[in-house]
Amino acid sequence: MTLSQPRNPLHGITLEAMVNDLVAFFGWDELGRRIPIRCFQSDPSVSSSLKFLRKTPWAREKVEGLYLFVQRERRRRAARAPATATAADPPQPGRDELDDDDDRDDDDRDEG
Repeated sequence: MTLSQPRNPLHGITLEAMVNDLVAFFGWDELGRRIPIRCFQSDPSVSSSLKFLRKTPWAREKVEGLYLFVQRERRRRAARAPATATAADPPQPGRDELDDDDDRDDDDRDEG
């Protein structure tokens, strides 16, 4: 019997996948600074980290929290990227010239 967990952002993500993703994102040195546990600082490996994290609930919670933080930041950056790309797009060539011509036509009508 599988339970549906639509509001659990960690549902279906293994601890190994989280550790691998965090190591790829931060590297062992930075990961060991952010979560100061020996399995990340002294001769780190995924297998030794998994053994420790599976036995130590408080450490696993820290890894899960950091993983969720990284995922939120990735989503924010991805959502922000298209908005900044469109804002940084240069104006279309000739657009200003069309606007200026329209202004001249209005001035000509006022004089005549």
